[in-house]
Amino acid sequence: TPMNAIIGLDTLALHDAGLSEQTRDYLEKIGASARHLLGLINDILDMSRIESGRIMIRSEEFSFAQMLAQVNTIISGQCRDKGISYECQVKGAVGDYYIGDEMKLRQVMINILGNAVKFTPSGGTIACSISEMADDADMGAYEIRVQDTGIGIAPEHQDKVFERFYRVDKSRSKSTGGTGLGLAIVKHIVAQHDAELVLESKEGVGTEIRVYF
Repeated sequence: TPMNAIIGLDTLALHDAGLSEQTRDYLEKIGASARHLLGLINDILDMSRIESGRIMIRSEEFSFAQMLAQVNTIISGQCRDKGISYECQVKGAVGDYYIGDEMKLRQVMINILGNAVKFTPSGGTIACSISEMADDADMGAYEIRVQDTGIGIAPEHQDKVFERFYRVDKSRSKSTGGTGLGLAIVKHIVAQHDAELVLESKEGVGTEIRVYF
């Protein structure tokens, strides 16, 4: 709550037409830092809820198209700021309305895509696709696929990147930021939905993460 108040007041202050360029720069940096800190706080709180068994999966109707538009707004902005090409496609007969937990699905997509942004250098590409699959009890009916041309993950690290606080390269943690909890949260949410999570990566080439639900 305090962080949301800080972000809200900062946004209001930025609408003041009489701001000097220096003050506007300060306020923009305050806003960016506050949003980053809010993300860290939310990750830690989510992991705490998961570990204590207090995380609940909702079952309610939501607009898939609206949820996806929100995700794309966030990720396309991050990619634009970093000079990364981003594309998202919906393939096949993906419906507009579903029954499920919209917030958790959005969190899964933002965490996976946000991780791709962190580890894809300027000039790289990130592609996201959502497609209908044959109805299969083992694999699920839909696939979310995220591909990037980032730094990739060596084979010995691929089973560990979904662990809490795990860093493939600790020397990069300062430049990439984050808590090291994003993919761990994804793994728990996917497991709670009885879905499947697949990672394929090649060091120096890129990474692909698929979620079947």
